[in-house]
Amino acid sequence: MGELVFVVPASFDGCAVSDFLRRGKGVSYRLMKTLKRMDPPWGLLRDEMLIRTIDTVRAGDRIVLRWPEQEAASVPLAAQVPVLYEDASLVVFNKPWNMPCHPVRKHQDDTLGNVFAARCAAQGQTLPFRPVNRLDKDTTGIVVAAKDPYAASKLAGNVEKEYLAILCGCPDEKSGTIDAPIRRVDPVHILREVSPDGQRAVTHYAIIAEKGGYSLARLWLETGRTHQIRVHMSYLGYPLAGDVWYGGDSLIIDRQALHCFRCRFLHPISGEQIELTAPLDDTFVQALRQSGIQKPDGI
Repeated sequence: MGELVFVVPASFDGCAVSDFLRRGKGVSYRLMKTLKRMDPPWGLLRDEMLIRTIDTVRAGDRIVLRWPEQEAASVPLAAQVPVLYEDASLVVFNKPWNMPCHPVRKHQDDTLGNVFAARCAAQGQTLPFRPVNRLDKDTTGIVVAAKDPYAASKLAGNVEKEYLAILCGCPDEKSGTIDAPIRRVDPVHILREVSPDGQRAVTHYAIIAEKGGYSLARLWLETGRTHQIRVHMSYLGYPLAGDVWYGGDSLIIDRQALHCFRCRFLHPISGEQIELTAPLDDTFVQALRQSGIQKPDGI
Protein backbone atom coordinates (compact mmCIF):
# COMPACT_ATOMS: atom_id res chain seq x y z
CA MET A 1 0.00 0.00 0.00
CA GLY A 2 1.14 3.52 -0.78
CA GLU A 3 -0.07 6.50 1.21
CA LEU A 4 0.61 10.23 1.47
CA VAL A 5 -0.98 12.61 3.97
CA PHE A 6 -1.14 16.36 3.34
CA VAL A 7 -2.37 18.88 5.92
CA VAL A 8 -4.09 21.89 4.34
CA PRO A 9 -2.40 25.19 5.35
CA ALA A 10 -4.31 28.42 5.93
CA SER A 11 -3.21 29.75 2.54
CA PHE A 12 -5.39 27.12 0.81
CA ASP A 13 -8.43 27.43 3.09
CA GLY A 14 -11.57 27.43 0.92
CA CYS A 15 -9.83 26.10 -2.20
CA ALA A 16 -10.90 23.08 -4.20
CA VAL A 17 -9.19 19.76 -3.49
CA SER A 18 -7.74 19.73 -7.00
CA ASP A 19 -6.33 23.25 -6.57
CA PHE A 20 -4.64 22.36 -3.28
CA LEU A 21 -3.17 19.11 -4.59
CA ARG A 22 -2.06 20.54 -7.91
CA ARG A 23 -0.70 23.94 -6.90
CA GLY A 24 0.17 23.19 -3.31
CA LYS A 25 1.62 19.69 -3.61
CA GLY A 26 2.39 19.17 -7.28
CA VAL A 27 0.12 16.15 -7.68
CA SER A 28 -0.37 15.39 -11.37
CA TYR A 29 -3.79 15.44 -13.02
CA ARG A 30 -3.16 11.86 -14.10
CA LEU A 31 -2.66 10.66 -10.53
CA MET A 32 -5.73 12.55 -9.29
CA LYS A 33 -7.80 11.03 -12.08
CA THR A 34 -6.59 7.52 -11.12
CA LEU A 35 -7.35 8.04 -7.44
CA LYS A 36 -10.82 9.43 -8.18
CA ARG A 37 -11.82 6.09 -9.70
CA MET A 38 -10.87 4.03 -6.64
CA ASP A 39 -13.16 2.76 -3.89
CA PRO A 40 -12.36 2.95 -0.15
CA PRO A 41 -9.98 2.32 1.47
CA TRP A 42 -8.17 3.62 -1.63
CA GLY A 43 -8.45 6.96 -3.39
CA LEU A 44 -8.69 10.60 -2.29
CA LEU A 45 -9.84 10.67 1.32
CA ARG A 46 -10.69 13.04 4.16
CA ASP A 47 -11.47 11.46 7.53
CA GLU A 48 -11.42 8.08 5.73
CA MET A 49 -14.26 9.26 3.47
CA LEU A 50 -13.91 9.75 -0.26
CA ILE A 51 -13.59 13.35 -1.29
CA ARG A 52 -14.15 14.80 -4.77
CA THR A 53 -11.60 17.00 -6.50
CA ILE A 54 -14.21 19.79 -6.69
CA ASP A 55 -14.92 19.70 -2.94
CA THR A 56 -13.66 22.51 -0.71
CA VAL A 57 -10.84 22.02 1.77
CA ARG A 58 -10.38 23.84 5.06
CA ALA A 59 -7.22 24.74 6.94
CA GLY A 60 -6.14 21.77 9.04
CA ASP A 61 -7.88 19.15 6.89
CA ARG A 62 -5.87 15.95 6.42
CA ILE A 63 -6.10 14.92 2.78
CA VAL A 64 -4.99 11.34 2.22
CA LEU A 65 -3.83 9.85 -1.09
CA ARG A 66 -3.87 6.07 -0.83
CA TRP A 67 -3.34 3.43 -3.50
CA PRO A 68 -2.75 -0.33 -3.69
CA GLU A 69 0.67 -1.35 -4.88
CA GLN A 70 0.81 -2.86 -8.33
CA GLU A 71 2.56 -6.14 -8.88
CA ALA A 72 6.06 -6.03 -10.29
CA ALA A 73 6.01 -6.71 -14.01
CA SER A 74 9.62 -7.95 -14.23
CA VAL A 75 11.26 -11.19 -13.14
CA PRO A 76 13.85 -10.42 -10.43
CA LEU A 77 17.50 -10.45 -11.55
CA ALA A 78 20.17 -10.74 -8.88
CA ALA A 79 22.75 -8.61 -10.70
CA GLN A 80 24.96 -6.13 -8.87
CA VAL A 81 24.19 -2.61 -10.10
CA PRO A 82 25.61 0.26 -8.02
CA VAL A 83 23.03 2.34 -6.15
CA LEU A 84 23.89 6.02 -5.71
CA TYR A 85 20.90 6.92 -3.53
CA GLU A 86 17.81 5.23 -2.13
CA ASP A 87 14.95 6.00 0.23
CA ALA A 88 11.23 5.20 0.48
CA SER A 89 10.38 7.37 -2.55
CA LEU A 90 13.07 6.61 -5.13
CA VAL A 91 16.27 4.83 -6.04
CA VAL A 92 19.10 6.05 -8.27
CA PHE A 93 21.20 3.48 -10.15
CA ASN A 94 24.53 3.76 -11.96
CA LYS A 95 23.50 1.59 -14.91
CA PRO A 96 26.16 -0.53 -16.65
CA TRP A 97 26.45 -0.95 -20.41
CA ASN A 98 24.79 -3.90 -22.20
CA MET A 99 21.72 -3.51 -19.98
CA PRO A 100 18.44 -2.04 -21.29
CA CYS A 101 16.22 -0.15 -18.88
CA HIS A 102 13.10 -2.08 -19.99
CA PRO A 103 12.61 -5.52 -21.57
CA VAL A 104 13.13 -5.64 -25.35
CA ARG A 105 13.05 -8.52 -27.82
CA LYS A 106 16.53 -9.89 -27.06
CA HIS A 107 16.60 -8.81 -23.41
CA GLN A 108 13.63 -10.04 -21.42
CA ASP A 109 15.12 -10.92 -18.04
CA ASP A 110 18.41 -8.95 -17.81
CA THR A 111 17.23 -5.34 -17.68
CA LEU A 112 17.44 -2.64 -15.04
CA GLY A 113 13.75 -3.27 -14.40
CA ASN A 114 14.64 -6.85 -13.42
CA VAL A 115 17.36 -5.57 -11.10
CA PHE A 116 14.86 -3.18 -9.52
CA ALA A 117 12.41 -6.06 -9.01
CA ALA A 118 15.08 -8.11 -7.24
CA ARG A 119 16.02 -5.19 -5.01
CA CYS A 120 12.38 -4.66 -4.03
CA ALA A 121 11.88 -8.38 -3.39
CA ALA A 122 14.85 -8.38 -1.01
CA GLN A 123 13.10 -5.58 0.89
CA GLY A 124 9.79 -7.43 0.99
CA GLN A 125 8.14 -5.29 -1.69
CA THR A 126 6.68 -5.84 -5.16
CA LEU A 127 6.75 -2.52 -6.98
CA PRO A 128 6.42 -1.68 -10.67
CA PHE A 129 9.50 -0.14 -12.29
CA ARG A 130 8.94 3.60 -12.84
CA PRO A 131 12.13 5.06 -14.41
CA VAL A 132 12.02 8.85 -14.52
CA ASN A 133 14.73 8.88 -17.19
CA ARG A 134 15.99 6.16 -19.49
CA LEU A 135 19.32 5.37 -21.09
CA ASP A 136 20.13 3.33 -24.19
CA LYS A 137 21.30 -0.25 -23.61
CA ASP A 138 24.99 0.63 -24.04
CA THR A 139 24.89 4.06 -22.40
CA THR A 140 26.06 4.04 -18.80
CA GLY A 141 25.23 6.17 -15.81
CA ILE A 142 22.40 7.62 -13.81
CA VAL A 143 18.86 6.27 -13.97
CA VAL A 144 16.35 7.62 -11.44
CA ALA A 145 13.41 5.32 -10.60
CA ALA A 146 10.41 6.40 -8.52
CA LYS A 147 8.86 3.94 -6.08
CA ASP A 148 5.34 5.37 -6.15
CA PRO A 149 3.13 7.32 -8.56
CA TYR A 150 3.37 10.56 -6.59
CA ALA A 151 7.17 10.59 -6.68
CA ALA A 152 7.06 9.69 -10.38
CA SER A 153 4.75 12.62 -11.17
CA LYS A 154 6.85 15.08 -9.13
CA LEU A 155 10.13 13.99 -10.71
CA ALA A 156 8.94 13.68 -14.32
CA GLY A 157 10.64 16.36 -16.38
CA ASN A 158 12.33 17.79 -13.27
CA VAL A 159 15.60 15.86 -13.14
CA GLU A 160 18.54 17.82 -14.54
CA LYS A 161 21.14 15.54 -16.11
CA GLU A 162 24.64 16.04 -17.46
CA TYR A 163 26.52 13.65 -19.72
CA LEU A 164 30.11 12.94 -20.68
CA ALA A 165 30.95 11.73 -24.18
CA ILE A 166 34.14 10.94 -26.07
CA LEU A 167 33.91 12.39 -29.57
CA CYS A 168 35.77 11.39 -32.71
CA GLY A 169 37.63 14.61 -33.49
CA CYS A 170 37.03 17.97 -31.84
CA PRO A 171 34.65 20.77 -32.86
CA ASP A 172 36.25 24.10 -33.78
CA GLU A 173 33.78 25.80 -31.48
CA LYS A 174 34.64 24.53 -28.01
CA SER A 175 31.11 25.15 -26.73
CA GLY A 176 27.79 25.59 -28.42
CA THR A 177 24.16 24.63 -28.86
CA ILE A 178 22.67 22.29 -31.45
CA ASP A 179 19.02 23.12 -32.16
CA ALA A 180 18.05 20.60 -34.83
CA PRO A 181 14.81 18.54 -35.05
CA ILE A 182 15.07 14.75 -34.90
CA ARG A 183 12.85 12.11 -36.48
CA ARG A 184 12.81 8.34 -36.85
CA VAL A 185 14.49 7.19 -40.07
CA ASP A 186 11.65 4.73 -40.79
CA PRO A 187 8.90 2.92 -38.83
CA VAL A 188 10.89 -0.32 -38.63
CA HIS A 189 14.29 0.73 -37.28
CA ILE A 190 15.20 2.63 -34.12
CA LEU A 191 17.72 4.85 -35.94
CA ARG A 192 17.11 8.60 -35.84
CA GLU A 193 18.20 11.48 -38.04
CA VAL A 194 18.06 15.26 -38.17
CA SER A 195 15.19 16.38 -40.39
CA PRO A 196 13.10 19.57 -40.73
CA ASP A 197 9.91 17.55 -40.08
CA GLY A 198 11.23 15.99 -36.87
CA GLN A 199 10.57 16.93 -33.24
CA ARG A 200 12.49 19.86 -31.82
CA ALA A 201 15.68 18.79 -30.06
CA VAL A 202 18.22 21.01 -28.28
CA THR A 203 21.65 19.87 -27.03
CA HIS A 204 24.29 22.02 -25.32
CA TYR A 205 27.94 20.96 -25.25
CA ALA A 206 31.30 22.10 -23.92
CA ILE A 207 34.66 20.52 -24.75
CA ILE A 208 36.66 19.64 -21.63
CA ALA A 209 39.79 18.19 -23.24
CA GLU A 210 41.16 16.92 -26.56
CA LYS A 211 44.02 14.63 -27.54
CA GLY A 212 44.92 11.85 -29.95
CA GLY A 213 42.14 12.66 -32.43
CA TYR A 214 39.41 12.55 -29.77
CA SER A 215 37.78 15.03 -27.42
CA LEU A 216 35.88 14.79 -24.16
CA ALA A 217 32.62 16.73 -24.06
CA ARG A 218 30.19 17.64 -21.32
CA LEU A 219 26.60 17.77 -22.58
CA TRP A 220 23.21 18.71 -21.22
CA LEU A 221 19.80 18.64 -22.86
CA GLU A 222 16.73 20.82 -23.11
CA THR A 223 14.74 18.00 -24.72
CA GLY A 224 14.88 14.22 -24.40
CA ARG A 225 14.62 12.63 -27.84
CA THR A 226 15.73 9.07 -28.45
CA HIS A 227 19.46 8.97 -29.33
CA GLN A 228 19.52 12.79 -29.14
CA ILE A 229 23.17 13.28 -28.17
CA ARG A 230 24.33 10.57 -30.56
CA VAL A 231 22.37 12.03 -33.49
CA HIS A 232 23.29 15.65 -32.79
CA MET A 233 27.02 15.07 -32.42
CA SER A 234 27.04 12.97 -35.59
CA TYR A 235 25.14 15.76 -37.36
CA LEU A 236 27.79 18.23 -36.17
CA GLY A 237 30.46 15.99 -37.71
CA TYR A 238 31.89 14.57 -34.49
CA PRO A 239 30.18 11.26 -33.72
CA LEU A 240 30.69 9.48 -30.41
CA ALA A 241 33.60 7.06 -30.20
CA GLY A 242 32.31 3.49 -30.53
CA ASP A 243 28.97 4.61 -31.98
CA VAL A 244 29.15 2.79 -35.32
CA TRP A 245 25.42 3.37 -35.94
CA TYR A 246 26.05 7.07 -36.30
CA GLY A 247 29.51 7.12 -37.87
CA GLY A 248 31.86 6.73 -34.92
CA ASP A 249 34.93 4.49 -34.97
CA SER A 250 35.47 1.59 -32.56
CA LEU A 251 39.22 1.88 -32.16
CA ILE A 252 39.20 2.74 -28.44
CA ILE A 253 35.81 1.45 -27.29
CA ASP A 254 33.25 -1.09 -28.56
CA ARG A 255 30.12 0.79 -27.51
CA GLN A 256 29.04 4.42 -27.66
CA ALA A 257 31.19 6.41 -25.23
CA LEU A 258 28.33 8.12 -23.42
CA HIS A 259 27.82 8.34 -19.67
CA CYS A 260 25.17 10.18 -17.64
CA PHE A 261 27.46 11.38 -14.85
CA ARG A 262 25.49 13.93 -12.84
CA CYS A 263 21.90 14.66 -11.85
CA ARG A 264 20.09 17.25 -9.74
CA PHE A 265 16.50 17.25 -8.53
CA LEU A 266 14.28 18.33 -5.68
CA HIS A 267 13.22 15.45 -3.47
CA PRO A 268 9.48 14.78 -4.09
CA ILE A 269 8.64 14.69 -0.37
CA SER A 270 11.17 16.83 1.51
CA GLY A 271 11.89 19.36 -1.24
CA GLU A 272 15.61 18.99 -0.47
CA GLN A 273 17.92 19.42 -3.47
CA ILE A 274 19.69 16.17 -4.29
CA GLU A 275 22.83 16.20 -6.44
CA LEU A 276 24.54 12.94 -7.39
CA THR A 277 27.58 11.95 -9.44
CA ALA A 278 28.05 8.53 -11.05
CA PRO A 279 31.60 7.15 -11.42
CA LEU A 280 32.71 6.21 -14.93
CA ASP A 281 32.74 2.54 -15.82
CA ASP A 282 35.95 0.72 -16.75
CA THR A 283 35.33 0.75 -20.53
CA PHE A 284 34.99 4.55 -20.57
CA VAL A 285 38.07 5.01 -18.38
CA GLN A 286 40.08 2.68 -20.64
CA ALA A 287 38.93 4.62 -23.73
CA LEU A 288 40.11 7.86 -22.16
CA ARG A 289 43.44 6.24 -21.37
CA GLN A 290 43.87 5.00 -24.95
CA SER A 291 43.04 8.42 -26.37
CA GLY A 292 45.51 10.11 -24.02
CA ILE A 293 42.80 12.25 -22.40
CA GLN A 294 43.12 12.57 -18.64
CA LYS A 295 40.15 11.41 -16.59
CA PRO A 296 38.34 14.43 -15.06
CA ASP A 297 38.70 14.95 -11.34
CA GLY A 298 35.76 14.00 -9.15
CA ILE A 299 34.25 11.44 -11.56
